[in-house]
Amino acid sequence: MTSPGITPPARPTFADIEDAARQITGVAHRTPVATSRTLNTRTRAQLFFKCENLQRAGAFKFRGAYNALSRFSADAGKCGVLTFSSGNHAQAIALAGQVLDIPRVIVMPSDAPAVKRRATEAYGGEVILYDRSTGDREAIGRRIAEERGLTVVPPYDHVDVIAGQGTAARELLEDVGSLDFLFVPCGGGGLLSGSAITCRALAPGCKVIGVEPAAGDDATRSFRTRELQTVHNPQTVADGARTPSLGTLTFPLVLNYVSDMMTIDDRTLLETMFLLWERLKMVVEPTGALGAAAALHGPQQIAGARVGIILTGGNVDFSDLPRWIGTNSTP
Repeated sequence: MTSPGITPPARPTFADIEDAARQITGVAHRTPVATSRTLNTRTRAQLFFKCENLQRAGAFKFRGAYNALSRFSADAGKCGVLTFSSGNHAQAIALAGQVLDIPRVIVMPSDAPAVKRRATEAYGGEVILYDRSTGDREAIGRRIAEERGLTVVPPYDHVDVIAGQGTAARELLEDVGSLDFLFVPCGGGGLLSGSAITCRALAPGCKVIGVEPAAGDDATRSFRTRELQTVHNPQTVADGARTPSLGTLTFPLVLNYVSDMMTIDDRTLLETMFLLWERLKMVVEPTGALGAAAALHGPQQIAGARVGIILTGGNVDFSDLPRWIGTNSTP
């Protein structure tokens, strides 16, 4: 068990992902895999969409959150958990804590999507707001955790969180068989790391491609230079990927397991998101559409390939629609 303010030093393995799969069975949803003949024809490939937008709390984040919190000792569970998140991990920790009866404190930016803040509060999370432009969420969170004796479970740089996220790719491969490519949205790299570890074990020939918004290209620059790069408060519709950098754990995992990184501009991302709404008949948030945008519009040649795409979330703030439609010329 992690002490307050301390991130576990060990790196996750596929054995941890297998253990996480057992831990979350019967609690997390085994989400469906969607296909589209229209999109297959357009790409001349077989596309398999892992629908984590239909996961509990509306995003893949519940997997890692529940895996981490369910391993708390009795004493740690009584004291509670703290995390910092712009939305989906916040909701996931709040819901997982509700299921496990663990008090939870969430440090959220004041400009987080209102729908994500409301859901976090509805799941019983105590929300503490900060100004993203002037505040340091990790510093704020760790100070509060020390004052209250809370255990910190960060959004991505945590062994149990990464292992839990890796179960999504594991399920996808179990359901559809081996893949040639897997496109995975990337913020802090937890899902990307877990997915890449899984593919190395179960589908070693699969190329795992991480995808992030062009305005928040720190992970891509880190991958290219092999030195950790940062970005400050990137302005993008992909709010779930507005992280400052990869983590201490996820950076070396990305370098070791991921085949390539790429970026997508906001206009292309919104075009893809609306296309998914139209063709798959499912609500996917902008961040959740990053992988699909890369498969449909990126430079990677996927014709003739079997392609996995993780749709990471569906928590859309519909008050943003007029602005998004204005940004995208062909919704």
